[in-house]
Amino acid sequence: MGNLLKIGVLVSGNGTNLQAILDRCADGTLSAEIACVISNKAEAHALERARKQGIPTVHIDHRDFPGRAHYDAALVDTLRKHDVGLVVLAGFMRIITPVLIDAFPAAIMNIHPALLPAFPGLHAQRQALEYGVRITGCTVHFVDAGTDTGPIILQTAVAVDPEDTEDTLSAKIQLEEHRIYPQAIQLYADGRLKVEGRKVIISPLP
Repeated sequence: MGNLLKIGVLVSGNGTNLQAILDRCADGTLSAEIACVISNKAEAHALERARKQGIPTVHIDHRDFPGRAHYDAALVDTLRKHDVGLVVLAGFMRIITPVLIDAFPAAIMNIHPALLPAFPGLHAQRQALEYGVRITGCTVHFVDAGTDTGPIILQTAVAVDPEDTEDTLSAKIQLEEHRIYPQAIQLYADGRLKVEGRKVIISPLP
């Protein structure tokens, strides 16, 4: 267990991507362990998912802090107390600041429900439908100071059917999110990701 990558997961909601990561850790296909799950919302169901697995959970309410930077400093303190090596954003509905980004350089991942750089920000599925694209998908990327602008790690495509609604398209994309997010974390755990400028280089298996 001591050699496993320790990840800290930041959540705000239901936590389906957290569950996918938990499942992959449990079945041994992801050589990592979740050291802590932190939420800005006490009622986030993701916290209950973690508690059921005996994983430490922490509620840090953003409303208790005078600004984003002060809040992120508290996140950094908590993550470091749990010896976190990789920070994973899983439905964390907060804009993070350089305080957190600089504390974990090239070690914060996010997943976005679109093929970035297309449709960044909120309501990506709605944006895709309104634009009339035939293909969308999801992207795992490292986090930088921009909004969904960090170096791309993995992407997968999802077909947009004529009858799709925002809900049905979201459900299809989410299935792929649950597949590729653990894959990206495993690449990091294996030491196979290297950021060169704006690109992520994935080294081959030895």
